[in-house]
Amino acid sequence: MQQDIERVLITEAEIKAKVAELGAQISRDFAGKDLVVVGILKGAALFCSDLFRAITIPAELDFMRISSYGAATKSTGVHRVLLDLDYTLEGRHVLIVEDIVDTGLTIKFLKEYLSQRGPASLKVAALLDKPSRRKVPVTVDYCGFEVPDFFVVGNGLDFGEKYRNLRDICILKPEIYGRA
Repeated sequence: MQQDIERVLITEAEIKAKVAELGAQISRDFAGKDLVVVGILKGAALFCSDLFRAITIPAELDFMRISSYGAATKSTGVHRVLLDLDYTLEGRHVLIVEDIVDTGLTIKFLKEYLSQRGPASLKVAALLDKPSRRKVPVTVDYCGFEVPDFFVVGNGLDFGEKYRNLRDICILKPEIYGRA
């Protein structure tokens, strides 16, 4: 796997420190509120788990699975809900947890989809934000790291379902994803 990596962009230690910082901020911001954390599978599973453990207030955890990439390296812009929530959101504070926000299309879809369920508030946490690729304006309320326009893998982010288990966020060599 390491031979496919151009370089490490964000280390495991940097990720852990940022997750602790975000967890503390979220805990302060949602203190005394009915919080539901919604992790977006599969990419955000690892970040969401770490972030959920860093949140020190009572909260519930649920997951959704959205399809927008398929086997491609770029979002198609067409979204399908493959796994929906078990919890009701009406009157509750919802935190969507994503691995990366790039075009903004998936977050825009999710916010519109979930806002129909009457939440008291709807916020977004993302491990990575890539604003240079935005196609629609979206806000990342709790951002781990802003990254340049590289194809990144690790800590849940994949290429062809591989590399998710890397502990660092790494830049994948172009010749690897260029073959797809």
